[in-house]
Amino acid sequence: MKVLKLSTQLHKWIALIVGLQVLFWVGGGLVMVAIPIETVRSEHRVAEQAVVPLALAGLPALDEIARQAGVAPIQADLHGTPRGPTWTLKPASGDPVIVSAITGQPFAPMSADEVSAFAKRAYRGEAEVTGVSYLATAPEETGKTGPLWRVDFADGEKTSFYVSPSTGEVVSRRSGVWRLFDFFWRLHVMDWDDGEDFNHPLIIITTALTLSIVVSGFILLWIRIARDVKSWRASKRPVRGD
Repeated sequence: MKVLKLSTQLHKWIALIVGLQVLFWVGGGLVMVAIPIETVRSEHRVAEQAVVPLALAGLPALDEIARQAGVAPIQADLHGTPRGPTWTLKPASGDPVIVSAITGQPFAPMSADEVSAFAKRAYRGEAEVTGVSYLATAPEETGKTGPLWRVDFADGEKTSFYVSPSTGEVVSRRSGVWRLFDFFWRLHVMDWDDGEDFNHPLIIITTALTLSIVVSGFILLWIRIARDVKSWRASKRPVRGD
């Protein structure tokens, strides 16, 4: 009986300590499986874009572009953007340099109207643009660094497109749905800073304690069932007369 009482008390106290986090795990898991990941990523808000082949014959050679840009790249990526063909030159150290594949020079700054037009072209839906703002530092939610333009749309999800100030490309999409998902994800992995670390000591300890609750619960259940069966059998034994 002492073992049963001690086990019951430990089970209750541990459950009290980790019970709130278990609620977060279950609630967060429900949110994450109930909302399609495509909706979280705002993929349904991405307009189909016609693929336009690059006219390579009319472009300067990479060596000439690198010389004009003043960069000795160890990696170079040529791709089409809303502002025309672009080279992304990655030097041995420092940030990548983005230049026009036609001139070899950085693109001129964009106006808010230009950014709005590029974002609307990339957006699927009828919602109007409600705001365009230049951000000198990319918000944490974008997962990017450096400056970005933010374009907000008046749809039900409160979608925001983050646009590269160099190329006019949409480099990140966020919405109220994404932010709700991210909130529960951080609760789920117990990383309230940026939600990137999901195997830190706190979650490992909490998971171990939760496992102990489950194991001790099965043990207590087994003990109680065995005791009840024993009592039931005793009650069914015939009473012998004197």
